[in-house]
Amino acid sequence: MRSLRWFQIGLRFKRWLVSGILGLILLIASLVVLLINTDISPLRWGISLLMGSLGIYGILVCFRKIFIKFVDVYSNGIIKKPSNVSEIRDIIYRRKILSTGPRVVAVGGGTGTSTLLRGLKLYTSNITAIVTVADDGGGSGVLRNDLGILPPGDIRNCMLALAETEPVLEKLLAYRFTEGSLKGQCFGNLFLAAMNGMSDSFMQAVKYMGEVLAITGKIYPVTEDNIHLVAELEDGTQIRGESRIGSHNLTHPGRIKKVMLNKPSVPPVKQAIDAIYEADVIVLGPGSLYTSIIPNLLVEGVAKAIAESKALKVYVCNIMTQPGETENYTVGDHIDALYSHVGKPFIDICIANNGKIKPDILRKYQNDGSNPVHIDYHSIKKLGVRLIEKDLVKISKDLIRHDSDFLSQTIMELTKFH
Repeated sequence: MRSLRWFQIGLRFKRWLVSGILGLILLIASLVVLLINTDISPLRWGISLLMGSLGIYGILVCFRKIFIKFVDVYSNGIIKKPSNVSEIRDIIYRRKILSTGPRVVAVGGGTGTSTLLRGLKLYTSNITAIVTVADDGGGSGVLRNDLGILPPGDIRNCMLALAETEPVLEKLLAYRFTEGSLKGQCFGNLFLAAMNGMSDSFMQAVKYMGEVLAITGKIYPVTEDNIHLVAELEDGTQIRGESRIGSHNLTHPGRIKKVMLNKPSVPPVKQAIDAIYEADVIVLGPGSLYTSIIPNLLVEGVAKAIAESKALKVYVCNIMTQPGETENYTVGDHIDALYSHVGKPFIDICIANNGKIKPDILRKYQNDGSNPVHIDYHSIKKLGVRLIEKDLVKISKDLIRHDSDFLSQTIMELTKFH
């Protein structure tokens, strides 16, 4: 039986084994040509050299192809199969070298956190994303109402950011239906909803999906409780629901005083708290201040763990203000809002953008009520936060985003001196 198995394995590599055997025969033949007679003519030298070169080439091709094929067929947990030696090198680098990188915890949700994660995975595999589950709009809100599950959208985005997938699979998970009852629904959300249906908990569903996608690092919802976000404006008006907070200025303009959860006490996911205490660096943002970052800090024990952790605490400020949330906010206003919700100063470093934005792109944002976040140096210094300014602007499909690679590189450089 064992011999049969070895034979079956050999059949997978038969083409390259033939190449190796022929190469070995040619190499031996070239030596025979040289050794058969002590009187070696230039012609025999040439024939021997040609056969020897072809033989060595055949042997090298054999070893190279068998190595690639072996990793392709018998690799464990690799979604994107290697096609050449350099890709195998990259896989080994990610799995072995990056495993010694700093332990980074990213706190947030939405597009901002997934942008950060795409860059971080190039520098370390010790990544933990702690994601808010207060979303109640869009496709996530529909699944939340229909199936009673936690909103999958932000977690799906983080999954895609950390996954090692083939381009087709990535497009599949990001695909949104355009017709029928599923119109507007994302396949990745449905995938996670299906995982939830066959799992004992949402946490377990997230874990299983992470294994299927072979993600770099870990992703945890900040809580498994079904929560809603409530914003209180300065005039006392309360806006219920994450999806309504960002658009409240259309019906009831006013500056947000604070946000809160609809429950007095919301337990955190234990693994998320443990990751915060074990982290080398904790990154908050980029992302919506009141609907992506602060909701995580309102879950019981999270803010306390971040404040007590010995990790370097970094806040990545948004490039642009957000209508309905942070109109006319400066960098200092963002930090002050975080402090007021936590109850104490806890940020060591703030990374803010000082790059310029193309006038035509900027004009589109300004027409929607969004402007670049002003850096108010005096206020930041007064808050006791070290400021790092970088040109972080990256334009993608006319959208202003952080340059994920450069942002992550900046964060990694900070860990060297902590």
